[in-house]
Formats: sequence, structure tokens, C-alpha cells
Amino acid sequence: MRFSLEGKLAALLLALLAVVAAAIAVVTRFVGDVRLAALLVVAAGVLPMLWLARAAIRPLRRLLRAMCGAVASYRDGDFSLSLVVDRDDELGQLLVAHNDLGHALREQRTHLVQRELLLDTVTQNSPVALVLVDARRHIVYANHAARHLLNKGRTLLGYDFADLLALAPEPLRTAVDGAGDALFSTDMDGAEETFHLSQRSFMLQGRSHRLYLLKRLTRELSRQEVTTWKKLIRVLSHELNNSLGPIASLAHSGAEVTRRGETDNLAVVFAAIGERAAHLHQFISGYAAFARLPAPRLEPVEWSTLLAELGRQQPCRVAAPLPAEPGWFDRSQLEQALINLLKNAHEAGGPSADVEIAVNLSGDEQRIDVLDRGPGMSETVLAHALLPFYSTKRSGTGLGLALAREIAEAHGGRIRVANRESGGLCVSLLLPLPRVR
Repeated sequence: MRFSLEGKLAALLLALLAVVAAAIAVVTRFVGDVRLAALLVVAAGVLPMLWLARAAIRPLRRLLRAMCGAVASYRDGDFSLSLVVDRDDELGQLLVAHNDLGHALREQRTHLVQRELLLDTVTQNSPVALVLVDARRHIVYANHAARHLLNKGRTLLGYDFADLLALAPEPLRTAVDGAGDALFSTDMDGAEETFHLSQRSFMLQGRSHRLYLLKRLTRELSRQEVTTWKKLIRVLSHELNNSLGPIASLAHSGAEVTRRGETDNLAVVFAAIGERAAHLHQFISGYAAFARLPAPRLEPVEWSTLLAELGRQQPCRVAAPLPAEPGWFDRSQLEQALINLLKNAHEAGGPSADVEIAVNLSGDEQRIDVLDRGPGMSETVLAHALLPFYSTKRSGTGLGLALAREIAEAHGGRIRVANRESGGLCVSLLLPLPRVR
């Protein structure tokens, strides 16, 4: 017959009361006073009662010590400990529940370890360089690609990320300082490499961390350039055929009209030919201007004069203050680049009043930022934004950003495109300043 722990304690208490009552009755016969007898029995029974209570509690104490040890093992990450079940009461049920908990924790830990191994295998073998830093900017994780890119294959764990960036190419430092997604190019091993940077902050184990992802885009861009050139050839062929076909037809009509002596209609024929030829010339000249960009003629330019002229063509807000020192670049080329960038900013979909241009001089570099509050760019569009003839607009030529890039690189500078954390896009032209002006 099974008795609960509560039943056992109640039975023990009743047995003790019965023994005490019997002892009082026996002692009363000898001393003749019930109160004195009760006092003597209680005094004489304290030690046995304490012994019996200790004996009754001993199994519970053993169980509590065993469970404390098991919980300490769980705290240390060891879930292998199981307790022996040798009871058929509530304490036995507690032991069974404890062992079931340990089994569940062991299974969960096994699954977590397997998932962590899978995740580590994927990240370590990913071509994307991955760096995770803690709140103190110390590197806590880096995969193989990051080690080869930033530290010649050596470990990065424990490095201060700021110290590592101090040795990295300047375009990478600028992109990281931008605190958002960015596209940049830099020289590596004697060749230009293009990268896409993504960075995100999140909480890990209750602490702030930041993740940096660097994707090498050079090969992908090369493939995209081939695709783009094929697209360009198709566009040129289509546009040439659309114009040359009617011109050939009109020329034949003009010849036929001349043969018949109907010279009154020749003016209409020649006007149509001239219109189609002018359209074709305008179409071709737009692409030719991009392909035949002349060498820049550098000269000092007052920022206020340049921005006033830009404001008359593309309204924008100018961030104050402007640098006191003049800029140093080809004014006409930079003006054309900024007009394209401002036009893109107005077409981005944000409020026109939020289109802004900012100028900063730092060290040997002049930086012009064109900012908007549109939706920004997806990672795919960011990766292709600087390709010639790439455009997400139905009527776009894909030359605005590409021409700005060509102008910046002709000046010995570069262009950086990045999403703003608070929404919108920032396109930066970074041009070198001469050491002696």
C-alpha cells in the first residue's frame, strides 16, 4: 500500500501523541499528579522525539543536497548528472521530474551544439568577410575571409577594431565611419577591388554588439559590366535602327520625288530627315560625353559661387558653414556631376525640401555630400549603382552616378554611396586637395 509523504508524517505524529499519552498515564500511577507526570514525560521524551524527527528528515536532507549538487552542475553547463530514484512517494516523483529535466536539457544542448557547428561551418567558409565586435569594440568573432582580408590570415580575436581599422585602407575606414551600408573601392595587391559593406547593431546575451559584413564585388561587377555592355549594344542597335530606317526610307522618297520633278515636297522630306538626324545626334552625344570625358583642368573655386549656380539649376539646401578655403577641381565637370546627383536626389521620392548638399574639408581631402530623404537603395541596387547604364527607372539612362564616378576618379578621388540610418541616401564625392595651392 502506497503512503504519501504527508500521510507518513501524520502517522508519525499520531504515533508520537499516542506514546506520550500512554507514558503520561503510566507515570501518573506512580507520582499521583497528572501535571507532574506530563512534565516528566515531556522532559524525558524530548531527546527521543528529536532523534525521531531527525531520522524522519534525513532522507529529505539527502535529497536536497543531491539536488543542490545537480543544480550546480546545470549552472556549470553539465547536464549529465542523474539522481537515483529509490522512493515511491512525492520525493520520488520529484526525483523523476528532475531526471526528466536533465534529459530535456541534454537534448536541447545537443541540438544547440549541432546548430552552432552548422552556423560556424557556414560562416567560416563564406566568401563574405564577417567581423563581430562587442561594446568595447573588441573583436569577438571573425571568419576565414575576414582574417585573410584584414590580418593576412592570422586570428583577429581580442583585437581592438579601431586599431585594426587604423592600418586598413582609408576608404574602408570612411565606410565604417558612415555607420550604414556603403559601396567603396580601394587598391589591393596592385589592383582595384570594390566592396559592399553592411553593418548592424544588436543585443547578444544582454550586451551590445555590432556586426560588419564585407562582400567583395569585383568579379560580380565584371560580370555585370559584360552584361551591361551587351545591353548597351542592344539599346544602341535599336535606337540606330529606329532612326536610320526612317532616314533611308525618307531618302528614297526624296529621290523618287526628285525624279518625278515634284520639288514642292522636298522641303517636307528634308525636314523629316533633319529631325531624325538631330534626334540620333542627341542620343549618341549623350553616350559619347560619358565615353570621352576630357582630363580635368584643376583650378581654385569658391564654394559659395559653385553652390549658388547649382541652386539655380537644381534647388537644394546648403549645410552651413561652408569652408573658408576654396575648392580645387574642374568646375564644369564637378558642376555636371553634382547636377546629376541632385537630379537623382529630387527623383528619389523624398521631400524636395530635404535635398541637401554639404561640403567639408579634412586634411588633404575635400568631401561633397548630396543627401536626400527617399527610400534609399536595396543591397542589390547599391551593388550595381555605379555601373554605367544601370538604372531602376523606366526612362533612366544609368549614366548619372556612373558619370559622377568617372569625374571623381579622373580627379584622383572616389565616390561613395551609402544608405542613411534615419532614411534616405548619401552620395559622397571625395576629391584630393593639392598639398601646395
